[in-house]
Amino acid sequence: MIIVIQCADRVGLIAAIARLIAKKGYNITSMQEHVDNNENLFFMRLELDRTDGAPQLEDDLRQLLPEGALIKVNPVPEKKIVVLVTKEYHCLADILVRNYFKTLGATVQCVIGNHSTLQDICDRFDVPFHEVPAGTDKTFFEENLMAALAPYEFDYLVLAKFMRILSPAFVWRFPMRIINIHHSFLPAFAGANPYRQAHERGVKLIGATAHYVTDELDEGPIIAQQIIPASHTLSVQDMVKAGKEMETAVLAKALKLVFDDRVFVYRNKTVVLE
Repeated sequence: MIIVIQCADRVGLIAAIARLIAKKGYNITSMQEHVDNNENLFFMRLELDRTDGAPQLEDDLRQLLPEGALIKVNPVPEKKIVVLVTKEYHCLADILVRNYFKTLGATVQCVIGNHSTLQDICDRFDVPFHEVPAGTDKTFFEENLMAALAPYEFDYLVLAKFMRILSPAFVWRFPMRIINIHHSFLPAFAGANPYRQAHERGVKLIGATAHYVTDELDEGPIIAQQIIPASHTLSVQDMVKAGKEMETAVLAKALKLVFDDRVFVYRNKTVVLE
């Protein structure tokens, strides 16, 4: 059983939680916690040796913890996702392989692309693909996108190089449920063409960032990041090539963290209990 807790901090919380769990006859096999002293917030992730009695344990914890505590007891172990793409295949291919071999921690319900370029690879993995052309009218595009999503139940939308800016109205439908991979070490080089921006600036490091999508472009809470060296000898194309491998790795790591219920969001920041 997995338990995740986010609440106001107070003295003795860890001891009180541990006593309750022991009293109920569970053994704690893993415990991670963090306190943000500035915000007086407490975060905890627990793994227990059994899964029975989850509803009662959640009720008991709610009585024990400060008012307004966010508690999940035994969240769904395998999430469901929909992947949004354009033409770049590297992140999608990694997701489809992991999905096929059941190492993703989620199941891909479908892939939606604004071009048909990646339909073939989806067909090869027997994953439904829907084309929703972007066009020039964003409202019309997002209405069609919602229509394509309607038949599916999912926990998260994954933007695997989707390369489209979604409107605030669309994002608000899925608060902290849209995950994007951005090809820069945010907050540096937000927006379009970050590798070209990095090359023109002459930076010595380039990076990739996986983050939740909010209505502020590339400003959502960061889940995972990675950087690699970039010398003056690299062209923009060299940076793009190196960056694709990094983007794939960072997105894979971020998805695993989210699917394992290790990411807490607050104040446009995250606590990640790895």
